[in-house]
Amino acid sequence: MGAMSLTELGSKLAGLMFIWGTIQQFFPYTLRKRIKSFWQKFENYFYPYVQITIDEFSNGKSNDIYTQVNSYLGTKSINKDAKYLKAEKSKNSKSFAVSLDEGEEIIDQFLGAKLSWRSHIETFNENSSGRNNSRPIEKKSYTITFNKRYKEMVIEKYLKHVMEEGKAIEFKNRKQKIYTNNCSEDWYWYGKGMWRDINFEHPATFDTLAMDPKKKEEIVSDLVAFSKGKDYYSKVGKAWKRGYLLYGPPGTGKSTMIAAIANFLNYDIYDLELTSVKDNSGLKKLLMETTSKSIIVIEDIDCSIDLTGKRKKKKKKNEETTNEDEEEDSESSKEKVSENKETGKLTLSGLLNFIDGIWSACGQERIIIFTTNHKDKLDPALIRRGRMDMHIEMSYCKYEAFKVLAKNYLDIETHPLFQQIQSLFEEVNISPCDVAENLMLKNASGGPEICLNNLIQALEKAKEKTNKDKEDEEKTSLNSKSIKKVSTKLVGRLKKLWK
Repeated sequence: MGAMSLTELGSKLAGLMFIWGTIQQFFPYTLRKRIKSFWQKFENYFYPYVQITIDEFSNGKSNDIYTQVNSYLGTKSINKDAKYLKAEKSKNSKSFAVSLDEGEEIIDQFLGAKLSWRSHIETFNENSSGRNNSRPIEKKSYTITFNKRYKEMVIEKYLKHVMEEGKAIEFKNRKQKIYTNNCSEDWYWYGKGMWRDINFEHPATFDTLAMDPKKKEEIVSDLVAFSKGKDYYSKVGKAWKRGYLLYGPPGTGKSTMIAAIANFLNYDIYDLELTSVKDNSGLKKLLMETTSKSIIVIEDIDCSIDLTGKRKKKKKKNEETTNEDEEEDSESSKEKVSENKETGKLTLSGLLNFIDGIWSACGQERIIIFTTNHKDKLDPALIRRGRMDMHIEMSYCKYEAFKVLAKNYLDIETHPLFQQIQSLFEEVNISPCDVAENLMLKNASGGPEICLNNLIQALEKAKEKTNKDKEDEEKTSLNSKSIKKVSTKLVGRLKKLWK
């Protein structure tokens, strides 16, 4: 009975189409227009829906919208009541991706609209080669169906929302990379680019970072504000980037801090070796090949290349100059001319332009990090606010940082020996690296108490060395005072004899 009803309905619709064709031929334009308007209302009443198809490939190329929709619907399908799903994993992804299987449908809600997504896979054989055993080809697509009154909202807002969410999911699930610049620019011309990369799999996080909790919280808050600051940076007219200077003695965790920042933001790392850069032009090319959402690192910048020689000479000649700001940022035309004469060299001016010149805005959401053991050796113009926005001192290990390391290495939060260790930390300077080495279990039979005792011995040795250094310093000071007194008396006697 149902089948007969559908047949009758089909016959009636065919009849209406025939009538409409006849009307178009014999009726005047004004009447046809009114009848057409009536027909559209009639059609919308029975089927007031619009359907948009998104194919996997468009004009022979991969369709970015399809991949982002695929990622978006993968997360939605887990939360919805979809029953038929597929799981896939690519070599560039950290985890497997879930997507809708063929014919599966899920319902999404957006700004009051109800939207139906359905997956389609069409399989056919490619017979252009004339072979019967040709491999089948799959044509994948998604269709989205919604009420016609939401058409403008879907096209202008919803699809943009889906693409942004899908892109964020892809970024979160991708494998991080760490890049290093090639020593020879010949790689660039052979199509291999100026950077080489491997997967970045460092386990460091802010939870495992040995640092004062208050300082750690301050850094995390700054990173969160930066990652959410797209609109703010655009509003104030600044490039969306931020600079961090990590300074402190060796072994205080500067490299670990960089890894923790990268893992927190899920950014790639570009480890820039300045000694491999031939000139300012090469530095600019490297910058152009970096991506957004990345960290550009220059470690031990004070040891990389000599960028302060000209500044020191200039300061000696201008000792009477009182304007420190002009001296710090002395990027005058005379200095630029003198630097440009040295062709084939990387200059301080080139590095400053790399950090915050016009070319530094060729990518968004980037962090630049310098590390150094000797902050005082760096040119003031290199680390001023606006270039290195946040100066982070990586200091010696203190008791609070020790407790983090004890939790990481020994899985303990308290122990009777902690009180003795706390008192020793108040008197001794020791790096987190040295503390961690003493807390590591050297064999299977070792336990937390053995490691803590090893640390106590190391702290006591460091204390003895510190006390001895103080005694030697005091002796040296006393000797210098004695020599000064003797020399003063001797000079006085010589003056008397001279008279």
